[in-house]
Amino acid sequence: MDNVSEMTARLDEVAARFAVITNEMANPELAGDAGRYRKLAKEHAELAEVVALYKEWKDLQERHKEADELMRTSDDQEMRELAKEEFAETAQKADEVAKELTLRLLPKDPDDDKNIILEIRAGTGGDEAALFAGELFNMYRRYVEDRGWKMDICSMSPGAAGGYKEIISSIEGDEVYSCLKFESGIHRVQRVPATESQGRIHTSAVTVAVMPEAEDVEVHIDEKDLRIDVCRSGGPGGQCVNTTDSAVRITHIPTGIVVMSQDEKSQHKNKAKGMKILRARLYDRMLAEQQAELSEQRRAMVRSGDRSEKIRTYNFPQDRLTDHRIGLTLHNLPKIMSGNIGELITALRAFYQAEALKNQGVG
Repeated sequence: MDNVSEMTARLDEVAARFAVITNEMANPELAGDAGRYRKLAKEHAELAEVVALYKEWKDLQERHKEADELMRTSDDQEMRELAKEEFAETAQKADEVAKELTLRLLPKDPDDDKNIILEIRAGTGGDEAALFAGELFNMYRRYVEDRGWKMDICSMSPGAAGGYKEIISSIEGDEVYSCLKFESGIHRVQRVPATESQGRIHTSAVTVAVMPEAEDVEVHIDEKDLRIDVCRSGGPGGQCVNTTDSAVRITHIPTGIVVMSQDEKSQHKNKAKGMKILRARLYDRMLAEQQAELSEQRRAMVRSGDRSEKIRTYNFPQDRLTDHRIGLTLHNLPKIMSGNIGELITALRAFYQAEALKNQGVG
């Protein structure tokens, strides 16, 4: 935002929109349209916070102006001292509120409120990578439980020594994508495996993909572009055969994307889960193509979503987690792996908010 007048103009627009929605929600005819009412109520709640902050900001500016006037015109020394304190206090508070308003006016990621598909895959490191994939999944599962969200496993492939070669789940809740979108990338683990007799530290890697769920209207899938096979979930190599088994494999022919869903006993439910994953992958691909067309500066902001990038290292011998994108180091890995990743997620969101502000010429 270039200046205060520009911010004020945008806030006046927000206040005007808030007034329009308030009046519309009071219309008795709206009671018959539940979908429209829910949409308006959601927007009303979001704008109410901004409007309240805007009112607070204007009140602080008015008090600041009055204190300045009193400092310059009052004949009472004690009154001038009180006005001086009020002048400094309102200036500080007004600045804090203005910064919060600036953040609230940043363009919002349209996917922030969406549920997600979470994919975790063991990379380099064999059994150790699969074990760590299982630990990462449990870390996210506990975080999800603490937030009161819902996690549903769509597909899994266990590792030979434990953990998972791959595990895919859906997560539903408030602002799930907003909180977890920066988890996409390569997670590296450094530690001594239980099977290592010489005490040597091994390095393994796990890939995490966080994809916003896509609606039918966002990603159109033509049935003729799909090949759907009924699969023997426990068969060698996931072999697909003509049986009554319920596992389903969906191949999207134009892109070659293959989705396997086998966690449900019902073939119909497995197909529904598989289609949910396929839509998310196609939507993720569409977003990646759009991002590839953006400027280098913008791509630098969104590079955290690039799953080819090493984003984090979990060093167990030194009890240290390092997020390489923001240079953050945290200790107490047992606590972190138990799902206490709130501090990490808050730091990531704050960093990328600051980056967004810089790109708008603020800060």
